[in-house]
Amino acid sequence: MPDLNITPVRGLEGIKTATLEVGELGPVRVAVAHGLANAGKLLDMVVEGREQFHFIEIMACPGGCIGGGGQSLPVSNEKRLLRSKALYQDDLQVQTLRQSHENPAIKVLYDTFLKEPLGEKSHHLLHTRYQERGL
Repeated sequence: MPDLNITPVRGLEGIKTATLEVGELGPVRVAVAHGLANAGKLLDMVVEGREQFHFIEIMACPGGCIGGGGQSLPVSNEKRLLRSKALYQDDLQVQTLRQSHENPAIKVLYDTFLKEPLGEKSHHLLHTRYQERGL
């Protein structure tokens, strides 16, 4: 694919779909769902045979990771859109550092403070704890 910016599935709508031309594979159907309620709706469409996809991405947080845990609060759709725009702009600048574990600042953090990935200190400080909230 000459362009990996799949804009039809961007945005804050709960369910987005697109058909992509992927080289010799031809048309590939994709779907993205934001929020678990929308994930359920999307999966129902597939199970009931109303839709077929080659690839489905499900993000628990509204707007994906830009609107989830670890982000500053309060989060609004306006802030999600601004964060998305900034990330897309950053991607356009062809960043050479594409994996967080290769970030020099993260390497220093682990070398000097956290000591090891998945270690006791990093687990205690960086991992989220979940609690059931009911329906």
